[in-house]
Amino acid sequence: MSQYTPETTGEQVAADCQAQIKNKTVLITGASPGGLGANFAKVIAKHEPASILLATRDLNKAEITAKEISELSPKVRVRSIKLDLTSLKQVRAAADEINSLNEKIDVIVNNAGIMAPAHSKTVDGIESQFGTNHIGPFLFTNLLLSKQLGVSSSGKLRIVNISSNGYRLSPIRFEDWNFDDGKTYNRWAAYGQSKTANMLFSRSLAQKLGNRGVTSVSVHPGISQTPLSKDLKMEDFMEIGPIDRAQGHASHWGHNVQYKTPSQAVATHVFAAFHPSLDAPEQHADNFYLEHNGAYVAESKPQSDTTVHCWGRDAIDAERLWALSEGIIGQKFDY
Repeated sequence: MSQYTPETTGEQVAADCQAQIKNKTVLITGASPGGLGANFAKVIAKHEPASILLATRDLNKAEITAKEISELSPKVRVRSIKLDLTSLKQVRAAADEINSLNEKIDVIVNNAGIMAPAHSKTVDGIESQFGTNHIGPFLFTNLLLSKQLGVSSSGKLRIVNISSNGYRLSPIRFEDWNFDDGKTYNRWAAYGQSKTANMLFSRSLAQKLGNRGVTSVSVHPGISQTPLSKDLKMEDFMEIGPIDRAQGHASHWGHNVQYKTPSQAVATHVFAAFHPSLDAPEQHADNFYLEHNGAYVAESKPQSDTTVHCWGRDAIDAERLWALSEGIIGQKFDY
């Protein structure tokens, strides 16, 4: 793992993981052209996965990405599925469509997300970043798991939740996760909360399902120019400093940024999705919890817990978030 650096490209990691990519079925949420999901899909397509499923809100954009994949690798099956993470009803419909394919999925990459918009709510009344970045993926993933865990007795499923170092901006606001219906909204605190949720979700999946062959990690891909920030102005980014320093950080998130190229930005996606160093062993105890299962991964390597803020790795907070999320969607998932 130590061979990778911040300059490592997705192509380099994919070449190392060629055997792990070949013949796999990979589901990616968020695959608009120019985004990390689309770039990740195109990088791995060159190494002969069996199938790539693109789950995204805008099917027209997904079809552009699908066409680009097919031009790179004509033998790879590509399918587009409508997934609107702002609607729990539509999330259920998307999961039903995928489950009806009766296809064993090897890797799920929850890549879709939004960053720091003006306050708005999903159709279900959830603050938009918490809803899009966490609650929607929480429901979607669990609905797929209900099917996937029965497809193969060995499990063997990798779940990657794309987080961000921006998690440092806020822990989970358990008493006010919806920002008093917008009255106390801060776009960057809300973003930080949603990214912390991605990390804790991976922790919970690892703890609950590691003994069934499921490996889950969260990822900080680094900072790059993508459509994620296209609607943000410089003054919006200037708001980060005060909230970051209020958390006790000497310099604010995004300060002294080293931007990654599109290829470098998906290197950690590829590592988290396929690198064999993260695999669960073939046999393990009932309460098995792999060292790196549930880890926060950056620069194509799992980060030590000593470098991760406690709110992004706390087992009790992970369990509290799981219960909170079940309450919001009105459905329990017992594993």
